[in-house]
Amino acid sequence: MTEKLIRGNEEFVNRMLQEDPDYFSRLRQGQNPEIFLLACCDSRVSPSIITGMPPGNMFVHRNIANQALETDPAFTASLHFALKNLKVKQIIVKGHTGCGGIAAAREEKVDPEMEGWIREVRNSLPDPEAQPDLTPDELSRLNVLHQVKRLKEHPVYREHGWGVKVDGILFHLESGRLELLT
Repeated sequence: MTEKLIRGNEEFVNRMLQEDPDYFSRLRQGQNPEIFLLACCDSRVSPSIITGMPPGNMFVHRNIANQALETDPAFTASLHFALKNLKVKQIIVKGHTGCGGIAAAREEKVDPEMEGWIREVRNSLPDPEAQPDLTPDELSRLNVLHQVKRLKEHPVYREHGWGVKVDGILFHLESGRLELLT
């Protein structure tokens, strides 16, 4: 597996140098992304790949089911750095269809190591007894919208995010397309 990663990296380096011989020199000088992207850590939804964005264009934070939790120190630090230090111009919350985190939130039992996180995902979703007919993909859509709301209420955003637009998008695994939700 490691050899496959190294071969892929060689192809990437060769392609980038062919397109722009100074690419890596500029990349080394620092990052100046315009977008902070909160995304799920599912291996099928790599933000840079599905958007065609090369390194340096997005500052990305990933976690299960793209949660914007005030209680998550890693997310809070990423948001703070993106807004205060990088001065991003836009924040995007990206969810996706077929999300395992959303599916797990509807399960009665999950692994103990996952319980705390999945509880937070559950809290982002409508009560299954009140809306039992919602499909997992509809729940993914609602989750993105809820995370957009949470993000706008986050103390770091409230302090440093004035004028920074927040959007929600949904990646459709079945078509490869992005859908703007906000």
